[in-house]
Amino acid sequence: GSIMGMGMLLGAFCGALAGGAIPALLLNIPGTPASVCTTLDGFPMVRAGRAGEALGLAIASSFLGGLIGGLALLLLAPPIARLALAFGPAEFFALGVFGVVIIASVSAGSPLRGAAAGLLGLSLSTIGADPMSGALRFAFGQPELITGIGLLPALIGLFAVSQVLSDLWSGGAASMTGARSSAARVPWRALGPSWRVVSVSSLIGVVVGAIPGAGGSISSFLSYDQARRMSKTPERFGTGNPEGVIASETANNATAGGALIPMLTLGVPGEVATAVLMGGLTIQGVRPGPGLLEEQAVLFYGILIAFLLANAVMFLAQLFGIRVFIKLLQMPQRLLVPLILTFCAIGVYGINGSVFELWLMLGFGVLGLFLNRYGFGTAPVILGLILGGLMEANLRRGMMLFDGDWTAFVLRPISGVLLVMAAGLLVLTMVRRRPGG
Repeated sequence: GSIMGMGMLLGAFCGALAGGAIPALLLNIPGTPASVCTTLDGFPMVRAGRAGEALGLAIASSFLGGLIGGLALLLLAPPIARLALAFGPAEFFALGVFGVVIIASVSAGSPLRGAAAGLLGLSLSTIGADPMSGALRFAFGQPELITGIGLLPALIGLFAVSQVLSDLWSGGAASMTGARSSAARVPWRALGPSWRVVSVSSLIGVVVGAIPGAGGSISSFLSYDQARRMSKTPERFGTGNPEGVIASETANNATAGGALIPMLTLGVPGEVATAVLMGGLTIQGVRPGPGLLEEQAVLFYGILIAFLLANAVMFLAQLFGIRVFIKLLQMPQRLLVPLILTFCAIGVYGINGSVFELWLMLGFGVLGLFLNRYGFGTAPVILGLILGGLMEANLRRGMMLFDGDWTAFVLRPISGVLLVMAAGLLVLTMVRRRPGG
């Protein structure tokens, strides 16, 4: 019975990760923070009348990422779990710094503008109660801001609402009827030449997924950035380059396999969804942890097979769904816009029942409109918002742990390497972009 229960939970887990891509591509609404990167190239592809191709690529690379994640779970679980155990406050902080440096290169425009948008996200993440002392900061007497800015209103505001506003601004934007032109099928031939992107993104996804608390948003940004560095035409990223979609989608589904590794082998959930899975196992009387492989190998392999099956079923479900999803785009703009806004509002209001968050969503929509208009991009703001919390809490924890000695952050091997890589990347980005600004 427990394997069936896990199968259901795993199905929901994989489905949600892959499903986030569909609204991200078609409407520029990332279904999950992990699909923010999918919008960067996916949405321009759809706007250019390549909706079928974009959806096909996203579905195929989700499937491949999930498969490779499952294989990693089978073959590499013990060493990857040991790596995950080595992550303490210093390593998390360094990972955050590395992510912040990546922000600059992910933005559509110049690295400087990307960095500015990222810093805006970082500063927004400091709103609310201090992670260590609980002191209130920048809450302006709003009880809703005590817990900080919600990720959902920010996500939906910056992406969906700003897109709708920008369409209205430019007078009923490009209608999407071009979407019919590209056939809704999986372009396997296009995936062939991108095998390097698929393999590197899967690797990043599995490793980042295994680090407890890092999650899919970080892995998809890292993969997107890496794909751009490996590409012969890096300038095409952000304008509708299929490799951008492949990198993001492969990574965030490989993250799912990676996140199962520490959960099953150490009893440490990799992210929120795996924490729920772990709860499901515990209810069934199964204790995830080092003994699971020895004592209950059948269950371990059962979970692995259920995970691989979930990926296959998800792939088939989306394959049949493509044609239905594309129909969405053939709605006239005057119907689509109020519909999108209504769904956004319901989604944001439904979580906490807070009208304040609706205003917040609207505010982020206006902010996103101007950020996109002046070439700053909205993706860096979201990544800054996600990383800010991670970095601040771990910096403070680390300083308490090391008695205020900051050199420990640099001297520990993993965090030291991450910080050096971040510094190197920063220098590279500065040097590479100097002539054109």
